[in-house]
Amino acid sequence: MIFNPFTVARRLRKIGLIGINQRNADYVLRYNKRQFYPRVDDKLLTKKLAIEHGLPVPELFAVVREEHEIKEVHAKLAEREKFVVKPAHGSGGDGIVVIVGRRGDKYRRSNGVLMTADEFNHHLSNSLSGLFSLGGQADSVLIEYCVEFDPVFDHVSFRGVPDVRIIIFQGYPVMAMIRLPTRMSDGKANLHQGAIGVGIDLPSGRTCKGVWGNELVTEHPDTEHSIIGMDIPHWDQLMMIAATASEMSGLGYVGVDIVLDKVHGPMILELNARPGLAIQIANGNGLQHRLEAVEKLKQLAPTAAERVAFAREHFGTV
Repeated sequence: MIFNPFTVARRLRKIGLIGINQRNADYVLRYNKRQFYPRVDDKLLTKKLAIEHGLPVPELFAVVREEHEIKEVHAKLAEREKFVVKPAHGSGGDGIVVIVGRRGDKYRRSNGVLMTADEFNHHLSNSLSGLFSLGGQADSVLIEYCVEFDPVFDHVSFRGVPDVRIIIFQGYPVMAMIRLPTRMSDGKANLHQGAIGVGIDLPSGRTCKGVWGNELVTEHPDTEHSIIGMDIPHWDQLMMIAATASEMSGLGYVGVDIVLDKVHGPMILELNARPGLAIQIANGNGLQHRLEAVEKLKQLAPTAAERVAFAREHFGTV
């Protein structure tokens, strides 16, 4: 079969696939004012704003801002068997440590490896120095509730917590996917580290297609269970949370990441002002036609409920 670049280009235009340069020029730079970036780049500020707006987030156990606070944090966590450590300005999952238990004075990570108190302190110190932060800037560290994912995902996740990403444009949900951790991703729901992205049909909340790296998949590579046709729990609530969170951020083009806890239900994990584009491959659809449909509206709907209703009516995948 002869490769024809013009045929491929026409096909990509037809489905409305956008690239990173178009995303940045036409949407990120145009609709995201720089003054609002700290609201999503600083996870501590994001959490505070979400609480102020009545949006659910994982409980915050401790914050470490200075080196001298590192030794004190062990006492604050003495009664905690499980928690998550994350840099406030981290990116791509770097610097996140998930603790799932203890053995004496050691902490057990989600991959089963034990971490000594000195190793824990060293990690916190590296985080404060900016090793994991955007631009290498000095950082602070959040220690928060460890999400226990909804049992519906037991067979399609490997040692980690899946999360749902919904891209919001001008307050309207335009595309969604669930990210499933794998052995390759070391239990992290990050596509660049080897997690699976599975598209979600906005009207139904049902998974439709999957991508793992550059490979289209229908099964989880570690569990061999189907990832297609799953109904995402609390789908109505997830859509409303995402649409409301975009208002909180002040950004016109934003990705909202939500986890599903088996006890507490949906909770906002973080927001992203530059959400990746693999979500298009996971859905088998491009973003451009949906973004243009919102831009063509003569007036934006005033409530999150109306914007969600519009998305469910117009942006079906299956």
